[in-house]
Amino acid sequence: MRIEFHPEACEEMLESARFYEERSEGLGGDFLAAVEETTRRIEQFPDAAPIETSGVRKRFVFGFPFTILYERQEDVIYIAAVMHQHRRPGYWKDRLRT
Repeated sequence: MRIEFHPEACEEMLESARFYEERSEGLGGDFLAAVEETTRRIEQFPDAAPIETSGVRKRFVFGFPFTILYERQEDVIYIAAVMHQHRRPGYWKDRLRT
C-alpha cells in the first residue's frame, strides 16, 4: 500500500517545517522526521488509528501539536491533512475523495 498526500496537505507540512526551522535550527527537520515516522506507522497499521469522521482516521504526530488525517482506500492511504491541532478544525473536509 502506498501513501499519497493531497497537494495542500503536503504544502501545509512543508510550511510548518519552515516555521519550526525559523524558530530553531534543526527543528524543521525534526518535525519532518516525526511526520515521516507517523506515516510509516499509518502504512504498517492503517486501521489502528481512531476514526475522526466518515471513515477518516487520525494519527497524532509525536512531539508536535499536529494530527495526520487520512483515508484508507483500496490500494492507497490518502493523507488529506497534516493539521495543527489548535487551528481551524474541519478545514480539510473538502479534500476528501469519498
